Amino acid sequence: VITWNVGTAMPPNDVTSLLHLNTGETNDADAIAIGLQEVNSKINKRLKDALFTDQWSELFMDALSPFHFVLVSTVRMQGVILLVFAKYYHLPFLQDIQTDCTRTGLGGYWGNKGGVSVRLSIFGHMVCFLNCHLPAHLEKAEQRKEDFATILHMQQFEGHAASGILDHDLVFWFGDLNFRIESLDIRFVKYAIDSNILSQLWEKDQLNMAKSTWPVLSGFQEGPLNFPPTFKFDVGTNKYDSSAKKRKPAWTDRILWKIKSPSVGLGGGGHQPSQGILSVSQLCYCSHMEYTVSDHKPVAAIFAVQFASKADKPPVEIYVADEWSRPEQAVVRYKMAAGFHRSSWDWIGLYRVGFRHPKDYVSYVWARSDDGERCLEKQLCAQVMFSEEALPKGKGEYILGYYSNTSSSIAGVTEPFQV
Repeated sequence: VITWNVGTAMPPNDVTSLLHLNTGETNDADAIAIGLQEVNSKINKRLKDALFTDQWSELFMDALSPFHFVLVSTVRMQGVILLVFAKYYHLPFLQDIQTDCTRTGLGGYWGNKGGVSVRLSIFGHMVCFLNCHLPAHLEKAEQRKEDFATILHMQQFEGHAASGILDHDLVFWFGDLNFRIESLDIRFVKYAIDSNILSQLWEKDQLNMAKSTWPVLSGFQEGPLNFPPTFKFDVGTNKYDSSAKKRKPAWTDRILWKIKSPSVGLGGGGHQPSQGILSVSQLCYCSHMEYTVSDHKPVAAIFAVQFASKADKPPVEIYVADEWSRPEQAVVRYKMAAGFHRSSWDWIGLYRVGFRHPKDYVSYVWARSDDGERCLEKQLCAQVMFSEEALPKGKGEYILGYYSNTSSSIAGVTEPFQV
């Protein structure tokens, strides 16, 4: 999970270190959620793709697609953007994807402040990512509390699995939460940072103080702040604010999580059924001083989330040959799970390995269902074929993905094969 207030800056050329790519130990991340605040709302001049009108989303897709990450969902409210990526082979197990946004700027009329969320079912567990930009300034702590409560109250999702944010099995809450350091003067704060005695500042951090007193924060957890405050820097440097305002450094940019408390009364003996247990351990919580385009430093956290999979088979299984060397081999068979809701607008896309998002196909065919004609083992099985014109010119590695119009997500993928 990454949060970064980018201060309307243009993106840097390289975000590899921020994404913890090429690091070896965390290279096998399965999903990445990126929350940005203060993204410049100007339309991208060199637009590759009309779907994404900002350079930041383009940058992260370009950086992550070579590592087999695909954009699962994105939501934007003025300068507040949330992007959720996952490895392509997990896509069929990410279902019920919904987004929401709540404006709290100017009493709810302006989207410069507020919260955006992406919620989804991950292997059968309901997870919600919430990126917030809360009101600024030291004296606005109560307003931050009220806005967070408003966001939690306003965001509602369809279906009975988890209609509110806190109904999810796991919530990640992050963003520029704008909490400040109380009562200590700027000289002492800078001295504590320089001397690396950050624990003296933790006690006066507004969010730390609020965790024990605000009911709305009950159950939210956060790792230790073992990195210096991430705001406010002179742009282009690692120096804290030297302007006339001399703002006091603060940990404005935070990442917290909350596990839903198990329902009471799970039978006798006092132990819970093992399949329901979900555990989260934080492997890393750090800031990235090397980025200087903004007056905030980005913050990243790496989590290991353990739970039993409630989904062993994808909604759609696709069968394809190892290689298409001649046009007549471009045949695709697929089989749908019993409860799968197919739509006549479903399609099967041919994707180049390293594709960026579900609409980033080379070509597609409509997923016609030959109802019952070619049924194997009484399971609904259908067959479609790519025409010669639809096939890519030249060689390459591709995968097929079944796009479900009902769930707006990819419900089945193949292993890579040669064309």
